[in-house]
Amino acid sequence: MTFLWIAVALLMLPAIACLLAPLRSACTLYSQQQAFEASDDATEQNVAIFKRRLASLNVAFERGDIDAEQRAEGQLELERSLLEDTATHAVRPLKSPRAGRLAVPLIALGVTGISLFWYMEEGAEGDLALYGVQQALLEDTTATAATYIARIEEQAVLQPDNPNVWAMLFPLYRDTGHEAKAVNALERLIALEGRLPELLAQLAQIRFFMAGRELTRRVQHLVDETLAQDPRQPTVLGLLGIHAYDTGNYEAAIDYWRRALATINDTSMAESLREGIRAAQERLNAPAELPDGLAAPLNEESRENRAEDNAAEVVSDRVSE
Repeated sequence: MTFLWIAVALLMLPAIACLLAPLRSACTLYSQQQAFEASDDATEQNVAIFKRRLASLNVAFERGDIDAEQRAEGQLELERSLLEDTATHAVRPLKSPRAGRLAVPLIALGVTGISLFWYMEEGAEGDLALYGVQQALLEDTTATAATYIARIEEQAVLQPDNPNVWAMLFPLYRDTGHEAKAVNALERLIALEGRLPELLAQLAQIRFFMAGRELTRRVQHLVDETLAQDPRQPTVLGLLGIHAYDTGNYEAAIDYWRRALATINDTSMAESLREGIRAAQERLNAPAELPDGLAAPLNEESRENRAEDNAAEVVSDRVSE
């Protein structure tokens, strides 16, 4: 963070220098403007032009080109024009070059303060602190899962409204067997990010396994809400496939896992779903009864059933990851 504030300071210095630059040139500009106004002869030139035009008007009257009334109207127009020109060039007295000096540094401080306040509200200071903790943990070869959790929990206390903190805590809690804390972290994340289908799916999944792979009323509500937003959500489809397999509804399990397989990019997860689909298909095609005297085939079938159950367990493990 120290390097960040140094970088911010270095960026603010040129901006402040630009704001303060007019103060250095104020006296020079004042002298130049004063000299220009002192040498400005626009008024004298306007008066000279007026005199020449008036003389021409009088000559035209003496020659008889215009009558007295036209001469009077022409003279009135020239006088009005002269008044307008001289009024336009009326010069107000210059203010002192020191006038307004206090406003410039106040504006510079205001710009600095507003910039810092905006960064504190909208910037990524919290994410940078979290990134620093991650890097420190990666460099610490003695760090354990408990160390990771403790350090991220410290950040959760310091920045409870940062969704990235809870997004990191949730898998740490889940993978270390702290299901209740994982649910709390995920609910905090949902409160900050909104009820996004991928987050609701993960909440439904962890509650499903906490309930012993049962579709409780709470889990079913989360599943329905997720599918209402995204009918192809793979996590929920995988969960429903596991429940269907556990209850012997192999056709439904195959359907759910095939739909999940169509939207999954993870190669290992896709392979696990294919194994589950193969196991469900074998169970679906298995004979209901066996003739008497086929003890050896029965034993072989038992081994196959165990292999199929293992395939379903693989799917369950992959989905819960």
